Amino acid sequence: MTIVLTEFARPRLFPREPRRNTIQDCTPEQFERHLNEVPPLEVLDGYAPFCKLHVHRNWTSTRCLAVPITDENRHLLRSDYDARTRDELPVLVRWFEGLEPPVANYLIVILYSREQLAKEGTDIDADWGVVGCMYTAEPVETPMAPITIMRNALGVEEGGSGVPLDREAYLRSVAFWRTHANWRG
Repeated sequence: MTIVLTEFARPRLFPREPRRNTIQDCTPEQFERHLNEVPPLEVLDGYAPFCKLHVHRNWTSTRCLAVPITDENRHLLRSDYDARTRDELPVLVRWFEGLEPPVANYLIVILYSREQLAKEGTDIDADWGVVGCMYTAEPVETPMAPITIMRNALGVEEGGSGVPLDREAYLRSVAFWRTHANWRG
């Protein structure tokens, strides 16, 4: 099984101007090599058959991305309309600013199959392509954000995957993200 970093994930995980809330102490090439050489601790099923999650112990100083919202940090929450790429419609997002989260214990790499990536207009020379990564304290999946579930249901022309909305998964996502937020550094 071979894995490559997709052009969608590369600028999000390894931006040209480094940010504190992305993968640290590792180049894109080192990251890709690690994924191909070090077996994951566990492989989880993703939200669709073409999606797998590889759980790796964090070998970097990357910090947890999702942080619980408390009375002490609520004043640090910010929101704005944002798009992940130029082709996507901006959606309302929220995040913390000025927060110091703990170092993640796990990096959970989100992989899409070569066939799915081709449907979405991305050709790769590997079996699987990295489309994202979760930085977590526990070796469990952080629920996909509600807006991402909705975007996926809209289809590939709107930046999604074409997977229909799963009401139960959506409600679990809302329950988690109602009490958590990402941070930007």
